[in-house]
Order: sequence, then structure tokens, then C-alpha cells
Amino acid sequence: MLKFNQIKLPKFSKKSAIAVAGGVLFLLFVIAIFRSMPSKITLLEYDNYLQAGAIQNAIIDNNEIIIKTQNGNFILPKEMINLNELGQKVAVEMSSDYSFIWIILILVLFGFISFIIFKFIPFKEISKSKNKLEQPLDNISSQITPVVSNISFDDVAGISEVKSELIEIVDFLKNPSRYTNLGIKMPKGLLMVGPPGVGKTLIAKAVAGEANVPFFYQSGANFVQIYAGMGAKRVRELFSMAKSYAPSIIFIDEIDAVGKARGGNRSDEREATLNQLLTEMDGFLSSSGVIVIAATNKIEMIDEALLRSGRFDRRIFVSLPDITDRSDILNIYLQDKRHNVDIDLVARSTTGFSGAALATLVNEAAINALRNGREIITNDDFKAVENRVIDGKKRIHSLSQNEKQIQAIYQSAKALMAEFCSINFNQISLLNDKFGLSDSFLSSKTDLLGLIKVHLAGISALDLIAGELYTNSKDDLKQAKNIAKELVMDYGMGTRIKPDDDEPGLLLEQIRIEVDELVVKMRAEIESLAKFLIENESASKSDVIMIIKRINNG
Repeated sequence: MLKFNQIKLPKFSKKSAIAVAGGVLFLLFVIAIFRSMPSKITLLEYDNYLQAGAIQNAIIDNNEIIIKTQNGNFILPKEMINLNELGQKVAVEMSSDYSFIWIILILVLFGFISFIIFKFIPFKEISKSKNKLEQPLDNISSQITPVVSNISFDDVAGISEVKSELIEIVDFLKNPSRYTNLGIKMPKGLLMVGPPGVGKTLIAKAVAGEANVPFFYQSGANFVQIYAGMGAKRVRELFSMAKSYAPSIIFIDEIDAVGKARGGNRSDEREATLNQLLTEMDGFLSSSGVIVIAATNKIEMIDEALLRSGRFDRRIFVSLPDITDRSDILNIYLQDKRHNVDIDLVARSTTGFSGAALATLVNEAAINALRNGREIITNDDFKAVENRVIDGKKRIHSLSQNEKQIQAIYQSAKALMAEFCSINFNQISLLNDKFGLSDSFLSSKTDLLGLIKVHLAGISALDLIAGELYTNSKDDLKQAKNIAKELVMDYGMGTRIKPDDDEPGLLLEQIRIEVDELVVKMRAEIESLAKFLIENESASKSDVIMIIKRINNG
């Protein structure tokens, strides 16, 4: 049998003892509260207490009366008793607020529980965890700060085509009354579309610099947060601060990160942020003096709601610089450097380079000159680093002379076919083009067939003139197939209302024969325009028409 001193009793720490004592006190406190609560009694029981003189005092509380006796407190409706009779025997008080006693008791109880919590849960840990949660939200405001841009249009080369549209925005920011007095509403949003490195951010800064207004820069990725509600909060604070600094410019780079089309891989946080952005753009007037400029190189991924009228009303397409633009860009980057460079020669050898790639090229050439102990940059420095820049930039497509010839024939055939079929276009270059139907609500079968002919013209021209086909036709073939499928399957413009799966392919074969015949007739114009493209790298619609007239009149 175990002795008393051998029995191991559980050890209680000081904190545990206080907790147990606190628990007991809390239990007694609750019992006392419940015991003090008045109980309901019948009218007969009330009469017995009244006749026996057991009622000590009474309190009228709204439509009820509380009587206090030695046996406890009781409550019954005021209408059931005779207050005059009661008042002759005991003192009757009017309660200013009987519930005030209960509020005091509850506050005391709350204070007691709070004391226990803060006594036994380390406050530092509570404060630390709280700060971790609140810190991202508190830091949002400090991260949204305006800057005053010192960049002007003179500092940005290669934007002659988009400059006219941007000048209107600048003038509106400088002289808003000039437009509002005539009832003119400037676009709330301007979307710049173009490949990476063409200077979309620099253009937005130049607009802010020319207008001399605050510039708020945010990347679309900044709105995509792991904490629920933070992205929407950042959007609200961004627009709120921009309005307070109006006139001002909000620039959202890579807007496709937050404005991606909804559906599919759903993200509630991303959708909440996008909805907040849509709400903010709907919520401010075009006369507020705030203009939103956004940039993307993936316009096809952006939600349609962002692109509708009243949000991003105006779109500007910024393409890769042509030979003239590259010369201007190189001049700007070399103006503060000592050099003996044939800029036109460098511009001709850098087809497909973006503005950012040219900046890297100039910097690498300067480093190469320094490495070789020279203070003056020469063409040899550019030749030495050109391949290094090309290899380091996957998106740069530098064309050889033979590739320029192939691209020139391909693009020339498409442009001439577009002019022949009345398909809209403004400009073509060795690497870029944009052909499309008119902005009318309806498109005819003739329009769709003409667009297919444009996409197939380059293939026919290369087959006829170069005697070879190349991989540059991939995107055009895809477009031609899609249009043919929609024409036959969706619009019922084929030979039968209920077509079979082979009809789109048969239609393409038939159009290819027609295109081959047209390209043979256009050969002189194609070769002449191709020569013009090799020399200038781009051609406007007016240049195409001029060459057609020159060949036909010659």
C-alpha cells in the first residue's frame, strides 16, 4: 500500500492556480447574477406578499413592476396590480433605467474576462500576429505616391504616329475648361497595346511630363495579392489619391495581370480587384481631371468589360520601331556619349529591335569601348556586342538580308491584296501589319472572302517569286482557317445551309487558286513595293497606292 508521501499529486503552477481561482470566481459571479434576476409570479402570490407586508420596495420599469422581498425579486405586468394600493404600503420608485444595473454587471464581467485573457496570453504574441495582419494593409497608402515626370515628348523617339493622339490628352489636362465649355468629354481611359520594350511606360511618363501633372505608376501585378481584399483596397486608394491630386494621370502597366478575362481558372481575389477597377472607372467623371493610361502586350487576354465604351475609350497601338524610328532612338541614346558611329548603318542592321533593346545595345557598345581602352564608341563596338544582345533577348528578331527580302515580298503581297479587296489597313512593315474589316455592324460574304485572300496572298507570292514557302505564314494560315470555318459553319455562307466538315477546307483551296491568279497579275507591284519595304521597312497605305499608280502609269 502506498504511503501518503509516495502519492504523486499534480503540480499546479502559480498561473494555473490563478486561472482556477478566477474560474471559480467567475462561476460564483454568474450564479449571483442569475439569483438577482427577478422571477415571474402570479397575481395571487403578489396579493399574499402584499397582505403579509413582505414587500420591501417596488420599482416601476416601463410596463413592468419589480418587487423586492426577503425571498427574492419578482416581476409582473404593471396593469395587473393597483398601484395606489401598493403605494400606500411600500415606497414605489420610478426606474430611470433598470437595465443600467445589468450593463454595469456585464461590463464588470467583460473586464474580468479581459483580465484573464491578457494575464495568461502573452501580449507580445497577440500584438505581433496583429501587426503581421495589419502591416500589408497599412503599407498600401505609403506605396501609392505621385511623382512629377521630367520626361517630355522630345525625350521619346519613334512615336510620331501616336503623338497626335497624345497631344489631345496633354491639352485636356492643361486646359480642361477649353473642352468642358464646349461639352466635350475626353476619354476616361487610354490603352496602349504593343510588344515589350517599345516604350509604353516612357510614353505615359512623357504625357505626364508634358502636361506637368502628378503621375501615379502601378504595375498590374501589384493589385494581385494573397490577402483577401487587399487588391480592391489598393485600387480604391489609388483612385482616391489621384482624384485628390487632380488633374493627374494613373498609369497601370501590364494591366492584363489584373484585368484578365473572367471565367475558367477562377480567382475570387482577382475578380474582386477587377470589379473594383471597373467600379472606379465608372465612378469618376471625364471632367474630374484624372486620366487612366494602361499598357499591355496581351490585349486578347483582357476582360471585355474593361474594353467597353466609358472605360478604355481609346486604344493606341505602339509597334516596333522602323528604320527611321531606330535612327531617332539611337541619336537620343548616343547624344551624351562620345562616338564616331554611322547611326544609319546601325539602324539598318537592327531590324526588329525595340527601343529597350537599342538602349541595351548602346550601353553594351559603350562598355565594349571602355573594355578596349577607348573613350570613343565606334561601329566596331556595335558589331562586337550585337549578337550578345540578340542572344540575350529572345523576343528580338533580327533579320538577315535574305530574310528581309522574303518578308518584304510576303508583306507586299498582303498589302496589295488588301487594297484590291478593300480591306482596311493603315500601315505595314517587315514584321507587323494589321488588316481588318470595317467598323460597320455587319460584314458581307465578300468582305470575309477578301480577308481570307489577304491572309493567303503572302504564301502565293513567295511560291511564285521565291519558289519556296516559309514558316512566316503560320499565323496567317491560322487566321484564314478560322475565318473560313466561321463563314461556312457559323454564318451559313457556304454551298449548303448544313455543311459538312470538309467544306471549309474546300473553300480555302478554291480561294487559293483565285489568289494565285491575282498574284501573277500583281507581280510587278509586289516587287516594287518589296523594294520600297527593304529600304524603308514600313509603308503607309498612301505609299502602297502611290506604287500601284506608278506601275500602272509606267
